[in-house]
Formats: sequence, C-alpha cells, structure tokens
Amino acid sequence: MLMAIDAGTGSARAVLFEADGTEIAAAQEEWHHLEDPRYPGSSDFDIATNWALICRCIRKVMAISGRKAEDVVAISATSMREAFVAYDDSGTEIWACANVDSRASSEVRELTQSKPHLQSQLYEISGQTFALATLPRLLWLKRNMPGVFARVSRISMLSDWILARLSGELFSDPSNAGTTGLLSLKTRDWNRQALELLEMPSDVLPPIVEPGSVIGKLTRKAAAETDLLPSTLIVAGGGDCQIGSVGLNLVREGDCAVLGGTFWQQLVNVSDGLRDPAMDLRINPHAIAGLNQAEAISFFVGSAMRWFRDSFGQEELRNAGGDPSRAYSLLEALTVDIPAGSYGILPILSDVMHYGRWYHAAPSLLNLSLDPARSGKGAIFKALQENAAIVASLNLHRVFALAKHTPDRVVFASGAAKSERWCQILSDVTGLAVVVPKVTEATALGGAAAASVGAGLYDNLCEASSAMVRTERDYQPNRSLAGVYDDVRERWRIAYASQLALVDQGVTTSMWKAPGL
Repeated sequence: MLMAIDAGTGSARAVLFEADGTEIAAAQEEWHHLEDPRYPGSSDFDIATNWALICRCIRKVMAISGRKAEDVVAISATSMREAFVAYDDSGTEIWACANVDSRASSEVRELTQSKPHLQSQLYEISGQTFALATLPRLLWLKRNMPGVFARVSRISMLSDWILARLSGELFSDPSNAGTTGLLSLKTRDWNRQALELLEMPSDVLPPIVEPGSVIGKLTRKAAAETDLLPSTLIVAGGGDCQIGSVGLNLVREGDCAVLGGTFWQQLVNVSDGLRDPAMDLRINPHAIAGLNQAEAISFFVGSAMRWFRDSFGQEELRNAGGDPSRAYSLLEALTVDIPAGSYGILPILSDVMHYGRWYHAAPSLLNLSLDPARSGKGAIFKALQENAAIVASLNLHRVFALAKHTPDRVVFASGAAKSERWCQILSDVTGLAVVVPKVTEATALGGAAAASVGAGLYDNLCEASSAMVRTERDYQPNRSLAGVYDDVRERWRIAYASQLALVDQGVTTSMWKAPGL
C-alpha cells in the first residue's frame, strides 16, 4: 500500500493507493494562508498548525481505510509549487510563505529597473519570470527581516519540507524546485549564480534528486506523530502539476491536460528547447527527466466556486447536510435548463496568463439582468463554469500555437472533473475530446506512482504511470455550440480589457497582481 501527501493551495490530503493505482481511502482538511497585516500581499504558511493538520490527515486516512501501519510500504509528497520554507542551522523552520505570496513588489521593481535584462536571461535558463519566483522574496526577506535572513541555512519547497519532516533528510526535486526560477531546465540542477545577487552561499540550496528516489525512512518522531512505522520508506515526489501529470499518464511530448482545482493549470508536454518569446507562458521541468511542460494558470477558479457556494448557496449547503461536494451538485442541478452562453453573463475573474506582466481585473459579474430566471443562481453558476473553460481554452491554444501542434484530446482531472456537465462544457468550449481518468485526483496518484518507484514496484515513473492510470469517461464536443462559445470568448476578451483598464486607472482593485506591478 502506498501513501501520497498532497499539500494544495486550499487544503492538505493524505491518500492511500494499492500498487495498481486503485484508491483505497482519502482524508482532507482545508487550510488558509493569512496575510501579515504589516506586509501587504504577504501570504504566510503556518508551519506548526499545518504540520499538525497533515498528521491528522494521515491518522484519519488510516482509520478510514481500516488498514494497519505495516501495510504502508512507502510515502511520497506533492505540493503547491512556489511556496518555500527557510531553515536555520539546526534544520528548524524559521520562515515560510505560500504560493500566491506577492509581498516582494518593491524588490521586483528594483530588479527590473536596475537589471532590465535579468528577467529574460533567467527565463531563458529556468523558464520562470519574477512573478512567483523565489529570488525577489529572498531579497524581500533580506531587507525586511534581516535577523531571520541572517539565520537562513537552507531553503526548500513545500513538498521537500513534508518529506524532511517525515524522514529527517532535506532534498529537492527538479519538478518543484524548477518553479523557484533558480534551476536550469537543461541540467535539471540549480543555477547557483542567481544567488550571487543576494550574496548567499550556494549550499543554501539542498541536493537535487529525481522524483521516485528514496531519501530515507520515517523517523521515530514522525512515526509517533502519524501512528506509522519507522521502517516506512520516504520517497521524493514533486510539484503538484508535474507529478500530477504522471498521475494522468501525460508522459509523452504533446500530451495535454487541464487540472481543475483551486487554480486551474493548463499543461502541454513540450521539448527541451521550447521557450515563449513573449514570456506569457511558463516552462517547467517535468517530473519525467528529459521532458518539459508549457504551463498556463487560471487563478482562483475553485476559490470563485467556493465563494459562490458560501455566499449564495446556503440553502443548498443546508439541503446537502453541510457536505460541500453535494452542495455543488445541487447548485449545478439548477443549470440544467440554462442555455449555452448563460444568457450573456460574463464573469470577470482570472485573465489569460501573461507571465511577464501578470495581473487580473477586479472580480465581477457583467451583463446581469433583473430577471431572476436569466440571472439567478443557476445562470450564474453555469456562467462561472463556462468562464473557467473559456480561459482554459485560450491558454491551451496559445501553447498549441507555440508548439505548432494541436492534440486531439485533453485530459481533465482534479476536483472539477468530477462534474460531468463541466467536462462537457470544457469539451464544447475547446473543441477537443475530453478524457477523464478513473482517479481524478491526479496529484495524489502521481505521488503514489513516485512512492511505487521508490518501493521497487516499478522501474520508473513512465512504467508506473502506464500501469496505474486508467480512463473512466470521455466526452466529444458538440460542434453546434462552437459559434456560441466563439461569441462568448470574443465578448469576454473585450470586456476583460475594459475591466483591466479600470484597475490601471485605480477605479477598481485587482484580484491579484504579481509582485512589482
């Protein structure tokens, strides 16, 4: 039996799998990352609280499964990218931030102004811009919390931190470390020269190992905290999207997916040399050595649905007995008679991705009417679903154009893929067949695949992926709706540009801005 720890933006989960990829049980708890009122844009990661939460998830999933601790042969971890943890000489965590932390605005502006070619040079090496990178945040730490910065001995990604808590050994893997902007896509190792800008020693970066590598065994302390056995193998995992691609069997060039969670990631496997001249798309190291991924991100898609549920779906929550998933199903049932295009309602949430200059308009709903049948809960809920698919389609087709290849299908996974209506909407909007795997929580399954390689059950991640991933459903696009969604897409483009102009004029407040904008 294999365990994956999945530390996402909005929650942490522990999931158990059989060696063939069959899910046994899962336990999940939501968490929140709070802004430090002293520092606008900050998003702190609470080490102590969130480690206790992860341990609870582990204990819960074992209780739910009815299995024994000795049944767990290996554990791996996957996490939101960009979040990182700083440690002192003793290995104690002294500072940590979540992925959407944007406190380093001044540092990004200074780097951009004083070294105008640096971002493009680092992008060519790493595939990353300053938007979510580690370098500006470390510079912020140096200037604003010098006492903490002076004590920093090591830094690591969040999945590395989880595995270090379990094993006592600190390593990084390319798929998650790549999002720091400090790693070379070509060598899959650190670009240590970047740290010279901070006068930081290169040994602050932990050794790199590939996903699936054994890094140790569960420590006695961690065994006591999780009720597992010290003999349990601890195996390197990776960044959520890249290890999630293994959990979708996206292990070949040209393979394509949409991961529908708190954020929606649009992923296309690309060759090693591909870069975006406009720097609109990020390029990440895949969990599979020798392969990269072009990625675009739609911000806060799942968060928008949660906001709508909590703000306008209290009746559905009550009728669902407080079960959030059932509440979503009840809200979706209200959309059954809503036509494609949702009576013209235009949600303004995430923009398409502009990695080099990345910000969003103020959240809003345009073109509402006073007719409750045309602007009620059902119509707005479907408009939110359609908008997520429209932004995803725009991002995907930009990658297809860059790679000069359009696949015939897109794999849809994570929480949103549980909705059959949303799957069909994504197919109708993109014009591509949509395939849904049997296990839609791909990040956890990818983590289990890494654990299985470390346990010697499979020789490599490609073999594990092929054996563990199975397709459950597929959807074909309704070609008669192409014109409807082409019209919605174009009206959304025009409306979004106007909404961004309001942000630029200071009339409205951006949903999120990258540091420095």
